[in-house]
Amino acid sequence: MQQQQQHQRQRLERLRASRTGKAGEASFFFWDAHFGREAVKVLPGEFYVYDEDALVMTTLGSCIAACLWDRERRVGGMNHFLLPDGGGSGGDASGRYGQFAMDLLIGELVKRGANRSTMEAKVFGGGAVIGGMSSLNVGERNTQFVLDYLRTERITVVSKDVLDVYPRKVCFLPASGKAMVKRLATTNTDALLAQERSAAARAAARDSSAGGTVELF
Repeated sequence: MQQQQQHQRQRLERLRASRTGKAGEASFFFWDAHFGREAVKVLPGEFYVYDEDALVMTTLGSCIAACLWDRERRVGGMNHFLLPDGGGSGGDASGRYGQFAMDLLIGELVKRGANRSTMEAKVFGGGAVIGGMSSLNVGERNTQFVLDYLRTERITVVSKDVLDVYPRKVCFLPASGKAMVKRLATTNTDALLAQERSAAARAAARDSSAGGTVELF
């Protein structure tokens, strides 16, 4: 048992040591007992890129996670964004917004040797997790944005699980490109909604000087 725990700690420390320290890079590391491997959780506005099969995971409501993978270089990454754009003129340089989040993820993959021509995408999220409470159709807008963006960049979407009313848990293995999604019960979303609302509030505060407003639900 002690030897096993030491092995787990070593693998987790190796994953932590892979961080580049770039703004917006995920930093919540843990050992996932279910999958039996080291893991990093990508929170709203964050991303993570890696070239080994550690577990990269997130939980989504109306947000989107794009998992990009280079099938030749065998490196992949995930982001998690809340809204398509920043609301102010010229957008916002923050991973909370789709344009910047996608540009950032692709840029980090390219730094690891990936190429747009050999990238493929798996897309998740965009759920209407609380029906009738938003006039902005955030999940639908997020979904349309990411699919349009990937089409423009000529990155093939090989699979997706988007829209509907479900929150989702997404797990991604960046070396093999394997992604797993679990639809969560719609009756137990308090923690997820609090997380997304908190991130949206920070986004709204950032936009206020430009007269922009953000409504998540």
